[in-house]
Amino acid sequence: MLALFLFLAATPLLADMPEGDARRGQLAFGPCRTCHYPEKVVGHNNGPSLWNIFNKKVGSQAGFDYYSDALKNADFVWTPALMDIWLADPQKFLPGNMMMSLGIPDAQDRADVIEYLKTFSE
Repeated sequence: MLALFLFLAATPLLADMPEGDARRGQLAFGPCRTCHYPEKVVGHNNGPSLWNIFNKKVGSQAGFDYYSDALKNADFVWTPALMDIWLADPQKFLPGNMMMSLGIPDAQDRADVIEYLKTFSE
C-alpha cells in the first residue's frame, strides 16, 4: 500500500489533465471494447462493465468474478484522476492486474476516454 501511495504522490493532478471530449473519447474507446462495455444494458465481457464506474470501489463490479488479486485487494475508488493514471500504464499503476492493454500513452486520448465514460453514469 505504501508503494501505491508513493506512486500516486508522484502523479499529475486532475487539474493537470487536458479537457476531454466525449465524442473523441467514443472513438478512442474502440479498442477497449474488446473487453469492456460502458452501456448499462450490455453488462460484462472479458473485462468488467464500465457502467457507472466512477466513485465505485475498484474490483467490485457485481457479477464479474474474474478480478485479479491485485484488483480484489486494492482499496480505492475510481475517480477521473485515478482512471487517467490507470489508463496511462495499468501494470505500473497496479502490478499484477490482468488488464491486457499496455495503456493509452497520449494524455488527450485518455482525457477523451474518461469524458466518454462519464456519460455512462447515473
